[in-house]
Formats: sequence, C-alpha cells, structure tokens
Amino acid sequence: MSEQYFASSPQSSHDMKTLNLVFEGCVFQFDTDAGVFSRDDLDKGTALLLRYTLPHLSGKVLDLGCGWGAVGVIIAKLKPQCRVTMLDINERAVSLARKNLEHNRVQARVFCADKLKQANEHFDWILLNPPIRAGKQTVYRLFEESAGRLSAGGTLALVIRKQQGALSARVHLETLFDFVSLIARKSGYHIYFCRRGEHEV
Repeated sequence: MSEQYFASSPQSSHDMKTLNLVFEGCVFQFDTDAGVFSRDDLDKGTALLLRYTLPHLSGKVLDLGCGWGAVGVIIAKLKPQCRVTMLDINERAVSLARKNLEHNRVQARVFCADKLKQANEHFDWILLNPPIRAGKQTVYRLFEESAGRLSAGGTLALVIRKQQGALSARVHLETLFDFVSLIARKSGYHIYFCRRGEHEV
C-alpha cells in the first residue's frame, strides 16, 4: 500500500513538480511533491470549496489540512484583508506550503501540527477538505476541534463527497453546530457551511 498523505513524516522518495494554476483570473505557481495530497493538480473538491467560500471570507481564516498550500495561498492573494493561518500534520506538505507562500509573494502563518490547539487562537472561518482515508474518527475529531476554535458567529466551510459519507457527516455536524447549511451540491461533492451562533449562514 502506498504511503498516505496524512502521515506526519513521509518516507517516500521526493518527486518534485511545479504547477501553474489560474484561479479567478490570477496566475499561481506551486511546488508539489510525492507524499502529499493531490500532488498533480488542485483537487476538484478543494477548488469547489474555494469558489463557494471566497466571496464570503473575512477576518481570521484557517486552512485546516493545508497540504501544499493552495487554499491558503489563494486566499492570501485574492483576499489580502484576511489574516491566513495554515496547518497540516504532514511535514513535507508544510515545507511546501511555506515555499509556495514565497513563490506567490504572500504571507500567512504556517504550523505543522495534528491538533488545532497548537494554532492558539480562534478563527472567523475554517476551511476543510477532510482526510477521508484517515478514517471517520479522525475526520469527526477535526469537526469537533473546529467547532471549538471558531469565534462567535464563525463558520466551518467544508467539502465532502456524497459517496464518502456526506450525509452521515452532516448528522454529526448538526450535533456540534447551531446551523448546518448545504451551500452547493455539484459532481457528487457537498459544500457545507456550519455556524455556531444566533444566525444561519
């Protein structure tokens, strides 16, 4: 079995690759490598998550499970008023994320950690494409930690495929958040906005 992208210290041989991506009319350059999630291109679910959340983002934003940094870098570039933090358990991914911030001349805080408490603050938005292959227990723990790290009125925005448990995930999310809204459903992907507070998303 090949090494999983959610390993903390990938042992697979390096196989660097440079991607040139265009998002919202802006050109980005990213380095990727073996041992990280979706090394060959921007994952479709991640791209959908970005498209549906980008117009709404403000304040402190966490890219949870940042991988090689696409979400955090794009937000930092297109939403410069946001304060972006990026977090991943994978040391190789975090190293790439830092390089990709430099390549694209933007700034963000980057942490290598497997728990949100190490970010040591609360966020207005948390974006998550959960690591389904890590198992339900890990995915649900990320939901729970996200609920505890949102500012008042903050939103967890996540993407999950129907065939990978979107409907059961929503049931669990509804035990953690006051409002869980299905924002979009496209190509088998579900985009949810989850909020703790008085008002629905």
